[in-house]
Amino acid sequence: MKNITKIAFLGAGSMSFGLSTFRDMFSSDTLAGSTLVLVDHDPDALARMKALAERMNAEGKAGMIIEATTDRRAAFDGASVVINSVAIDRMRLWKMDFEIPKKHGIRQTLGENGGPGGLFFTMRTLPLIFEITRDMEELCPNALFLNFSNPESRIVLALGKYSPIKSMGLCHGIFMARGALCHITGQSWHDTECWGIGLNHFQWMLGFRNRWTGQDLYPLLREKEPSFDPTFQPFSRKMFNIYGLWPSCSDDHMGEYLAFGWEGGEEGHDYAGDARERVELQQTIEGVLKGGPLPDEWKHSVGERTNVVVDGIINNRHHYLESAVLMNNGTIPNLPPDLAVEVPAIVDAAGVHPVSLGPLPEPIQKLALVQAGVQQLSVEAAVHASKELALQALLADPVVNSSDAAVKLLDELWEINKPYIRKCV
Repeated sequence: MKNITKIAFLGAGSMSFGLSTFRDMFSSDTLAGSTLVLVDHDPDALARMKALAERMNAEGKAGMIIEATTDRRAAFDGASVVINSVAIDRMRLWKMDFEIPKKHGIRQTLGENGGPGGLFFTMRTLPLIFEITRDMEELCPNALFLNFSNPESRIVLALGKYSPIKSMGLCHGIFMARGALCHITGQSWHDTECWGIGLNHFQWMLGFRNRWTGQDLYPLLREKEPSFDPTFQPFSRKMFNIYGLWPSCSDDHMGEYLAFGWEGGEEGHDYAGDARERVELQQTIEGVLKGGPLPDEWKHSVGERTNVVVDGIINNRHHYLESAVLMNNGTIPNLPPDLAVEVPAIVDAAGVHPVSLGPLPEPIQKLALVQAGVQQLSVEAAVHASKELALQALLADPVVNSSDAAVKLLDELWEINKPYIRKCV
C-alpha cells in the first residue's frame, strides 16, 4: 500500500525547472494521493504553473493533489520533502557575476559554480537557504531538503555543517556525461551505464560499460574518440586524454573549476539565447493552457529523479540513484570529510545512503582538493557575511590570477549583492 505525503516545491513558478519537476512527478502514479504544494513569490507565475501542473497531473493519471501558495510556511507544515529551486534575481545578477570579473581581466566559463561568480552566487543564496531551513526546523524538522539550486555543492556543504536539517542535491550531470559517451561510441543510451565520483559538475566516470553484459566500454571510447568530430566537447576530451577518465558534465560547467577552463571556447552564458528560449517556452505553455495538446516529451520523466527520491523515502522502496550531492564523511576517502561530493546513493525510508566507489585517482584528487578549499572558504565567507574571507576565497580560486583584480571585483560585486548578504549563523 502506498503512503501519502506532502511535498513543498519552492521556486515552482520557474517555467523551465517547474516543467522538469512536473515531468518527473507526473510521469507515474507512485505518489498518488500525495499533495504537491507549489510555492513562489510571483503570484502570476505561480498561477500559470499551477494550471500546468493540474493539466499534466490529470493527463498523466499521477493522482496527486495540487495546491499553491506564496507562503512557504503554510506549505512546510507537515511536509516530508522540500524541493528547492529558488534563485535571487537570477539572470540579472548572474550576468553581473560574469561581466564585472571580465572587465578586470578574470576569465570564467559560466560564473555560476566556480570563480568569482560561484562566490557571489554563494554569498547571496546561503542567507535565503538558511531562512528556509530555519522555517523547516520549526514546521517540518524531519523533512528532507532536496536541493536543485546552484551552487549545489556549497549549499549542501553549508547545511551539512551548520543545519540539523537533512539535505541532499540532485543533478543530471552524470546523464549528460553518459550521453556524450554514447554519442562518441555509437552505443545505445539504454544499454549503457556510468559510475562516477567527484564534485558537482566536476565528476569523473570511473566506469562506462554495457548495462547487460558488464562489458567495459572505455576501450571503445579510446578507439573512437581521436577521429570523432573535433568540435564536440573539445575541453572534456582534452581532460580525458590527459587524465584517462571522462569528466562531467560539459565543457562550460567543468571549465568553471580550472584556470584554463576557457580553453574549450566556452565563456559566458548565452543570456540572449536563454531569454528567447524562455519566451518560446512561455508561449508553448500558454498554448497548452488554452487547450492545446501536451508535447509528447512532457509526458515522460526528464531524469532529475525527484519522484524516485520521494517514493523511496515515503514508500520505503530501495532506489539506486546514479548520482547525489551529499556530505562526504569518508565516501571518497582521499577528499576531506567536511566537503559536499557527488557519488552514487541508495534512497529508502531510512534516508539517503552514499555508495563509496573508493578514492579518486591521485592526479584528479589534486585538482579536486584545490576546489575543495575554495568551496569551504566561500561557504565560511557567506555564512559569516565576511568580506575578508570572501577575498581569501577569491585568491584561493585558480580562476583568479590577480590580487588587484580580486579586490576591485570584490568591491563592485559586494555593493551589488549587499542587500542579500547577511550572517547565517
